[in-house]
Amino acid sequence: MENNARKGHPTGLWYLFGTEMWERFGYYLMLGIFSLYMIDGWNNGGMGFDAEKKSDIYGTYLGLVYLTPFIGGLLADRILGYRRSIIMGGLMMSAGYFCLSIHNETAFYVALMLIILGNGFFKPNISTLVGNLYSADDMKDKKDAGYNIFYMGINIGAFICNFVAAYMRINYGWGHAFAAAGVGMLVGVAIFILGTKHIKHVDVVKPVQDGDMSTVRIFSMTVLPMFVFGILGYMIPGNFLGSDTNDAFIIGCLPVIAFFIYLAFKSEAKESRAIKALLAVFACVILFFAIFHQNGDALTVWAEDHTNREMSEGVANVAGSVGMAQVVVNNDIVSSSDSEFKATIDSMRKVEEGMPKVTKAELKAKADLSGEISQLESSRKYFATLPKDEVPAKGEDMKLYSTELYQSINPFWVVTLTPIIVGFFGWMRRRKREPSTPTKIAIGLVITALSALVMVGAVFATNGMSAKAGSIWLIASYGVITIGELCLSPMGLSLVSKLSPPRITALMMGGFFLAISVGNKLSGMLSSLWETIPEKQNFFYLNFGLVMAAAVILFLMLRWLNGVMRENNVQ
Repeated sequence: MENNARKGHPTGLWYLFGTEMWERFGYYLMLGIFSLYMIDGWNNGGMGFDAEKKSDIYGTYLGLVYLTPFIGGLLADRILGYRRSIIMGGLMMSAGYFCLSIHNETAFYVALMLIILGNGFFKPNISTLVGNLYSADDMKDKKDAGYNIFYMGINIGAFICNFVAAYMRINYGWGHAFAAAGVGMLVGVAIFILGTKHIKHVDVVKPVQDGDMSTVRIFSMTVLPMFVFGILGYMIPGNFLGSDTNDAFIIGCLPVIAFFIYLAFKSEAKESRAIKALLAVFACVILFFAIFHQNGDALTVWAEDHTNREMSEGVANVAGSVGMAQVVVNNDIVSSSDSEFKATIDSMRKVEEGMPKVTKAELKAKADLSGEISQLESSRKYFATLPKDEVPAKGEDMKLYSTELYQSINPFWVVTLTPIIVGFFGWMRRRKREPSTPTKIAIGLVITALSALVMVGAVFATNGMSAKAGSIWLIASYGVITIGELCLSPMGLSLVSKLSPPRITALMMGGFFLAISVGNKLSGMLSSLWETIPEKQNFFYLNFGLVMAAAVILFLMLRWLNGVMRENNVQ
């Protein structure tokens, strides 16, 4: 076993840190512009989907991207090993991002399939390797801190990617932004391969033991029924959960959930108690991710439509010089009536569609007209809730922070607050007062609920949605939810690594990602309510109530959960 370590942590952690940083660079770059890309007009380079379809696809994608880790974790545990699975997954995701750069509906869905499958092989197994690096007795007490450091790597990638996304989208278009995500993923794979000598000693395929179910049997009990139930859910007349895809996803998850429950009751007594404890935490964690991952949908819409994104003059001059400012312009078309505006845009599009595609000059003219249409539409949309005295005079423009940049607020807080949170819990550990991992998760749920109340304040600041809220509301809300996230998300990974029976660690990591998957799908379902709830503060009150209910349930289970932790000699 390798003993070389830096600042008390295994050397392999820093290679996994770098790999995950670049993988998340690509993943969050794509996710940060995903909703915007789907609702942007086809002639502007987007997919032209309506708001309901956008939220449906967003939730289904986020659900599936965290459902496949169940399959990838099992195959890594039994057959492929962790390193091979991670490399396979990384290359598949990179191919998916490059496919998204092709403006074609078929390529769009093929891309999503590749990213979903690739993440299934990548995500649970790199998280499992992190835990395996701390399997030695003298390293176990550093596992929570190790996961916090690893989680900071995730968020460094998530922070820088949105600046790249904004620059590429504004200056070159959607396709180049998605291609940048593919390049980032390839960098992550290269770092992982370079660091393999520091990791290979913890990449151990666990043989099937007496009494274990075969891989084929597990697949026959989970994956096959999952597809059958999903198809049945899709074909059921009417909708139980708002759309056919919602029905298909949730009903399709039922066999996998039933399998984990079966596994908990089938295992020997000590393992059974540990698995039941994990499943109880997973159930509560679902609602955290249902709220947290609205950052890519409902909160992106809030940033786009209801946040004052105007740059100060000094910032605008710098941002404009490097092509990082979104420009909105007031003119006669923007300020005309709805019917006149629509007629003018339709007329411009007919001209655009009829323009030839022969010479470079003609192609440039077509691109310029498409850009003008896009700018006019974004200008009108932004000015709709801007007080009239703040709208620039006709012919003048206003420079805005690009909406993607608001996706960097959460990772900024993660990178900033991680050393503080790690240091705080380290200080408590030295005084023998550190909360148990389940207690940290329960505290994280309460703090997450409070972040929804910050957004209630943001709604009231808009004076009945007739004005725009300041950016400070999103910054504050993301700051609060980040504290909750740091108490919960990396702690969930750590808890799985601590309590899982060693022979099925990656499989149980897949179970954790299944909980994230269901939460992500719920995030899309909740975000779809944004368009139908007239009093927007009620949307955030709903978020608050759901997460607080999960927190109360988890607090009620803490005595039992902490007892299971002590039984397994972990905290």
